[in-house]
Amino acid sequence: MFSQEFIYKATGVLVEFASTLLIPAMIIFFMLGFASRMLIYFTFKREDWFSREFAKRVDLFIEGAHHLNTPFSFYLSCKKILERTFYELFKKRTILKRRNPDVVMVLIDRVFLVQHGCARLVKDTLKHIKYLKFGPTKPPMLSVSKNVFESNPCFNKLFGLFPASLLNDLLAILPGLFIIGGIFGTFLGIMQALPELGGMDLTDIEGTKTTMDKFLMKVSFSMITSIIGIVLSVTMSIINTAFSPEKLFMQTVERYENNLHDLWNRCSNNDLVLQDSKFDENKDALEALAENSVNEELNILPSQNSYTNNVEMTDPEPDKASTPQPNTATSATATVTPQGENKETGPFDWFKKAS
Repeated sequence: MFSQEFIYKATGVLVEFASTLLIPAMIIFFMLGFASRMLIYFTFKREDWFSREFAKRVDLFIEGAHHLNTPFSFYLSCKKILERTFYELFKKRTILKRRNPDVVMVLIDRVFLVQHGCARLVKDTLKHIKYLKFGPTKPPMLSVSKNVFESNPCFNKLFGLFPASLLNDLLAILPGLFIIGGIFGTFLGIMQALPELGGMDLTDIEGTKTTMDKFLMKVSFSMITSIIGIVLSVTMSIINTAFSPEKLFMQTVERYENNLHDLWNRCSNNDLVLQDSKFDENKDALEALAENSVNEELNILPSQNSYTNNVEMTDPEPDKASTPQPNTATSATATVTPQGENKETGPFDWFKKAS
């Protein structure tokens, strides 16, 4: 199939590559692998950061509402907490910039698509929990949490372009490739040095000594590739273990699942509010800002944000008097006193004070 001359030429090219370019190539691949590992870990770390902040606000909600007898809607509570978490972490930070790192982190979150990914996380979560039914069995919050994180293109792709799972698999086999590359370079170096022994004249002691010295120098130099390969392999293995995105992802999903379960156990129903998405005079201003911030990030128009489109809303006829309908929102309850004064109390009053 291949002539002996071709094999010799190919072997010569490999030997030349091993003696001049193999060590720099391994070092370059190590640096690229290290940078990729840090970028992937940072992306998952920001995902985990949003989950931690959501957990803090869920705990505040449960602590502040445990003494209230008001029935809570799971969907509406999740919606308000998630949207407010997004608003306070991104929009409010962008406006105020109270800390010096905020200026840098605003830009970094944009480059890594963290802000857009968190907005998608909010909407995907609400889409999955919208039609959950209260019953004797608990809803599959684990599958909901895994689905919303795994299907998020901003988190499962680096910069939205490179698949994080594929890069992670390549980085996992990189330590083994360094070992193979070191052994490969050692054998090629020995192969390059062996032909010099063929011209050795045993009767010439000085010439023989010089030839053997050159042979040993080349063999010892070829051993360096194995040493460097082992060092790079061990270092990369430690980096992969210390900055493992799999462990961080599982911690994030489990925390998110536990928060949804805690909120589900605290709520008494999963009712939706039937309201006109264009205008609601009873809606809190901060809640409106939080909802609008998520919609702006995802380029959702107000007409596309009616999360109660399952009920058809029709306009009254112009020649008929319309009867005013009472507010059916479950997020706030109105109590009429004997003097005729309206006193509004809501489950998020404690949250407004904390904000």
